[in-house]
Amino acid sequence: MASEELTVERPGGRRTNPALSFLKELVFVVVGAIIVSSLLRAFVGQMFIIPSASMENTLLIGDRVVVQKITDFHRGDVVVFKDPADWLGDEPSEDPTPVDRLLEFIGIPTASSPGHLIKRVIGMPGDTVVCCDDSGRVTVNGKALDETSYLYTSPSGEQVAPSEVRFTVVVPRNRIFVMGDHRDLSADSRCHLADLSQQGRGQTAFVPISDVVGPAFAIASPFDRAKRLRVPATFADVPSPTEPAPERGEIKPAGVSCV
Repeated sequence: MASEELTVERPGGRRTNPALSFLKELVFVVVGAIIVSSLLRAFVGQMFIIPSASMENTLLIGDRVVVQKITDFHRGDVVVFKDPADWLGDEPSEDPTPVDRLLEFIGIPTASSPGHLIKRVIGMPGDTVVCCDDSGRVTVNGKALDETSYLYTSPSGEQVAPSEVRFTVVVPRNRIFVMGDHRDLSADSRCHLADLSQQGRGQTAFVPISDVVGPAFAIASPFDRAKRLRVPATFADVPSPTEPAPERGEIKPAGVSCV
């Protein structure tokens, strides 16, 4: 016996196909979810995959972090920002596949997501950041930072020094000074204090605030590492700068760098 497709009779004599109705509803749901996810990604939050060891042990390679876009950031926050001045150089990246593009569009990070870095904010506009005091600590506006809670510690228990690079900088207006938590493996602001650019020598060490995507709010995965990221307590005691932020960053000694 031949089988026939069932239909549903609607008032007024119109008949509809249940399978077709389900497919239409499914399309509406999927499209709606993509639109909502895209809006959240554009205006509220976004996830990024950690690509390097520069923020160990706070963040490990492969961690997925949630970045907020609707809140301000402060000293001590971990922030994601666009590559300010070719810091990444010719670092190779994977060509995104169509699936990668779709996932990135709806806010799911992939290994091909290029052009962003993640570091900790050490100096805000007007701050004087110095390495180091007599005890080898970084100071901000004269206050020594106790960085033991987040600086990289090896499996043997040895913690990296706050910095092997000696410098004094005053952070210019609308810019920030950033450093990684694994100071030995982080090509951060310290390593660009001698870079040449149209802005002037060393000015690309200071990240434009306009390039900051936002502060990292939490580790979302892997699940055994999921946690909220908070500003270390030591930053609460840093005083505000006593002078307005200069138009250009001040760097001493001239030419200091990681190499």
